[in-house]
Amino acid sequence: MLRFILTFLISAIITTSQANAAEPALTRINHIIVIYLENHSFDNLYGLFPGANGLDQAVYTHLQTDEAGKPYSTLPAIKDVRFPHALGNRPFPIEQYVPANEKTDDLVHRFYQNQAQINGGRNDRFAGISDAAGLVMGYYDGSKLPLWQYAKKYTLADNFYQAAFGGSFLNHFWLVCACTPSFPNASDNLRASLDAHGNLIKDGAVTPDGYAVNTLQPMTMPYRKSTLPAKRLPLQTLPTIGDRLSEKDISWAWYSGGWNDAINGHADKEFQYHHQPFGYFKNFAEDTQGRLQHLKDESDFIADIKNGNLPAVSFYKPLGTLNEHPGYTDILSGEKHIAEIISHIENSKLWKDSLIIVTYDENGGFWDHVAPPVKDRWGPGLRVPTLIISPYAKRGFVDHTQYDTTSILKFIETRYKLNPLGTRDGDAANLTNSLELN
Repeated sequence: MLRFILTFLISAIITTSQANAAEPALTRINHIIVIYLENHSFDNLYGLFPGANGLDQAVYTHLQTDEAGKPYSTLPAIKDVRFPHALGNRPFPIEQYVPANEKTDDLVHRFYQNQAQINGGRNDRFAGISDAAGLVMGYYDGSKLPLWQYAKKYTLADNFYQAAFGGSFLNHFWLVCACTPSFPNASDNLRASLDAHGNLIKDGAVTPDGYAVNTLQPMTMPYRKSTLPAKRLPLQTLPTIGDRLSEKDISWAWYSGGWNDAINGHADKEFQYHHQPFGYFKNFAEDTQGRLQHLKDESDFIADIKNGNLPAVSFYKPLGTLNEHPGYTDILSGEKHIAEIISHIENSKLWKDSLIIVTYDENGGFWDHVAPPVKDRWGPGLRVPTLIISPYAKRGFVDHTQYDTTSILKFIETRYKLNPLGTRDGDAANLTNSLELN
């Protein structure tokens, strides 16, 4: 018994020592840059990546089924006439029909539909439930796209999940607060209805018990001007990662393409209000100091890179024309844009102590073959591509560690010794397996 106790104590001391030793190593990283792109699953972009859990692992999991559970003989027909009417029930290369510099249609990617598509981890109802039908099974040969070269050179995480089911609105919240916004007084016409088994009867932006899970406009500007106040989300008061950083006087900013035009009342038609999560919070509402200090335009981001003035933590959200969202834009334009941003950072004085995380908010309705882990009622959803780019990133490495969007928060919290925002980020792996800090 004594030997067991001594062994346990020695092990605990070693573990504690190792944990404490890891923190000073992280202080070498003084600029964390999160680039948040749109709407692609891992298999959709990196399913062909060597060494990753990709399409060659999906041989027995790709069949899409109808409502009765019967596999389709061919995928449901895609409305876009550029695609054949009858594609086989399997993944197919999109560029065979639509080049990477042309748009595809958007695909449904909503909270309840996403869960139904996942279907208990079988991932077999994507085609049957999607408004884009068989397009869900399309993939790109990522080796022909610019960011693939960064994935080859640095670290690609192939077990990284969107934090929440569904679309951009909810996943942007999980990026900044690890939370689902509340709307307790939402009208019935905004609320979803479910049957006794949790199946969707009527879709809505708000759950029956008052949580906002699909797109709503913010209460204060900028928002879509036609939206009545009763249909806008009340200002939220839960803490965000911005609040945590500000409490410690750590500099940070959210940079967004088209922000200045939007706050001045003439938003670009591709500016997405629901991609601006801090704007939904009381501390960053219209006319607050928080907004003035921390919410900035893409032009500021470019200037701050050029001048070596990025804050300790930066989030960058491109405009719709450059964020890779199907239906808004093609994929090649966004890839070229982000590769150019990364190149600017690599060639700046910031590079020596920077860590760039390139990730996607959610799967965008595209299928992925891996069943997401089961954590809580909000998610996580499917895998999304994530690249870790830094002088300290492992080279040519595929990281199989289980991560999700809240792992980004966990990394920031670990680096700057911040309290977690919730259980999910508190328990998340913190990306350090992708780094060489010794």
